[in-house]
Amino acid sequence: MHGMLFLVRKDLGHMFRAWETWLWVFLMPLAFFYFIGTISGGARGPATRETLALVAPPDAGFLAEHLERKLQRHYQVVRLQQQSVSARFRRSLRLPPGFTARVLAGEPVKVTLTLAEEGLGGDYDRFRVTRAVYTLLAELIVLAKDGSLPQAEALAELDRRPRSLTLALESAGPRRSPPRGFEQAVPGTMVMFLLLSMLTSGGVWLVIERHQGILARLAATPMSRGTIVAGKCAARWVLGLLQMAFAMLVGAVFFGVRWGPNWHFIVLLLAFYAGLWAMVGILLGSLARTEQQVIGLGVIAANVLAALGGCWWPLEITPLWAQKLALLLPTGWAMDALHKLVSFGEPARTILPHLAATLVAALLAAWAAVPRFRFQ
Repeated sequence: MHGMLFLVRKDLGHMFRAWETWLWVFLMPLAFFYFIGTISGGARGPATRETLALVAPPDAGFLAEHLERKLQRHYQVVRLQQQSVSARFRRSLRLPPGFTARVLAGEPVKVTLTLAEEGLGGDYDRFRVTRAVYTLLAELIVLAKDGSLPQAEALAELDRRPRSLTLALESAGPRRSPPRGFEQAVPGTMVMFLLLSMLTSGGVWLVIERHQGILARLAATPMSRGTIVAGKCAARWVLGLLQMAFAMLVGAVFFGVRWGPNWHFIVLLLAFYAGLWAMVGILLGSLARTEQQVIGLGVIAANVLAALGGCWWPLEITPLWAQKLALLLPTGWAMDALHKLVSFGEPARTILPHLAATLVAALLAAWAAVPRFRFQ
């Protein structure tokens, strides 16, 4: 144990004296937190209703008020009287002067919907506004058929009538909205850079020490192979724990990520995850001949596993085959578990399979790395 602790202390000292360690372990993740989180939606925050500007002249009449109530089922409606004021809104509906009088007189009336974006969002806005307008028209037709006068009271009474066709709704469970903004960027970047630093830094330092003869001198000491490998792996594991703690702290303080009541299970999961890649880094450093091989393989593996495991985008928006593939990868286990605890608020027991799989993978990596550890 004394020999292992000696190696941990010396290795950490060497790694922290290199500026690359500070750059890739602490500084680069911060930049990725900010840029990816900002681009993908910023802080999640509470959901708010979309806003619609209803531009209606003072003489728009009671039909404009009735239409506004229908639009309020889908939007937070802001009533305006000038079209120029609505330019600051992403969506606006303009009613012509004398709206009610012209509709009741049977004149053709044109309402204008202005949208700041197209695509699926714009199509959905057109559908909701069109439904409100045509529902108002249908109610006027019903009143005319019944012989009732088209007045505000008659429209309100028609709204209160029981419908002949109703829709029964049943809950299919809580809605699982894919995480976005910092809620996705901070865990995803943390998982990716933890993998990247463990593979590259973990392997490169072994290659350097082998070329400098440091490992050969270690082989001549009374320490066993298992002690040396354990000390090398533990040093990298401690570096990973520091990186993880720093990322979680910064994510909570500066980016508003709420790790939830089961944060200690998140720490346990990431500790297993760091141990897995620390041991894989030892294996990579033992098999590689040059620093360039370690860096090339480590960067490629980190990027591929991060993309397939859901570090770059939420797994929930990918096809089903991609979601199933991610659950075969350690990055997928980590991201799925983080989403369950952080984004969806599921109980800690739901990530027990993720913990078990990560621990077994770490033990298999150790089983493969120890006999292949090379001193020269």
